[in-house]
Amino acid sequence: MTERSEEIKRHAPVVTRPDEGGLTTVVPLAPPRRLVDVTVDGEPVRVPEGSAILAACSGTPTLCYGDTLTPKNACRVCVVEVTGSRTLVPACSRRVEPGMEITTDSERVRHSRRLVLELLGSSTDLSTTPGAAEWSEEYGAWPERFGPRGEPSTDRDARHPGAHEATDGATAATVAQPAKVDNDLYVRDYGKCILCYKCVDACGEQWQNTFAIGVAGRGFDARISTEHAAPLPDSACVYCGNCIEVCPTGALSFKSEYDMRAAGTWDESRQTETTTICTYCGVGCNVTLHVQDNEIVKVGSPHDNPVTHGNLCVKGRFGFQHVQNRG
Repeated sequence: MTERSEEIKRHAPVVTRPDEGGLTTVVPLAPPRRLVDVTVDGEPVRVPEGSAILAACSGTPTLCYGDTLTPKNACRVCVVEVTGSRTLVPACSRRVEPGMEITTDSERVRHSRRLVLELLGSSTDLSTTPGAAEWSEEYGAWPERFGPRGEPSTDRDARHPGAHEATDGATAATVAQPAKVDNDLYVRDYGKCILCYKCVDACGEQWQNTFAIGVAGRGFDARISTEHAAPLPDSACVYCGNCIEVCPTGALSFKSEYDMRAAGTWDESRQTETTTICTYCGVGCNVTLHVQDNEIVKVGSPHDNPVTHGNLCVKGRFGFQHVQNRG
C-alpha cells in the first residue's frame, strides 16, 4: 500500500478491495450525511443534511437550475413558501433545516409562478423550452394580457446603458431578434434567452474558464454577448459547446438542430440516445449520441459522469461528422 493510500485510509472512510494483481486498492468514500426531517405540503420527508429544498420537492418547476452548476436564483420559477420566512424562497438554493415546513402549491406560490411565466412568455420565445407550455397551462399564465409583442430588434448589441427609448405601452417589450448564425457548429438564438446565466457560468469560472461570453447592458437591455459583440469566430470561444449543454430554452443549439427545426424535420420522438466513450483521446469522456434516421444530430454528455460532469471539448461535442461520411 502506498504512502498516499495510507494517508487516505487514516483520514477518510474507505473500502478496500484486492485488484487482479493481488494488491489492495483503497477506495475513499464520501462521509455519511445526516438525514434532516422536514415537512412538504403536510407530508414528512427526510433528505440529506445540506441539500437544497428542491431535493425534497419533487415536481417543482425550474428553469435556471443546473445540476452541474452553482444555483443562480435567476428565474424564480421554483420559489416555495417556508413557514416563518417573510418572502418566498428559491428551492434551488435555500438549504433545508430540521423541522422546516415547506409549501409548494399555495396561492401565493402559484401567483408568483404565474406572473413569472407571464412576464417571460410576453417577452421571450419559449416554444423550445421543455415544460414551459405545461407550466403555463397549470398556473393559468396569460402573457397576452400585456399586449401583442413589439417588433423584433435588430440592434440589441448596439444599445448602451441608459439609452432607453420611451414606449407607447400598446405592445409588450420583447427580446426577439434575428438568430446569430456565424459558424458551422452552433447557433445563438437570443430571442429565446431568459438570462439564466448558466451559459456564462459554464463558459467561465465554474467549468471551461474561457470567459468568451458575459452579460452586456442593463435592465431590459441586458443580454448575453461576446466581448464588444464580436462574431463568435472572432471571440475567445473554443467551441466546447458546454453552454449548449446547460441552456434550458434552446437559445443555444447545434447548427444541425437549428437547420432541422427550420426545415420541419426535427422530431425528438424518432430519436434514440446512446452513451459511449469518446475515441479522440485517453481521458475517457462519455458522450451521448442523439440519432435520428440513422444520422447523429447532436451530442451530449451524462451529467452524473465522474469524468465529464456533462462537459466536453470541441472534438467530443462536434467531431462526429466523420462517422457519417459514407462517401
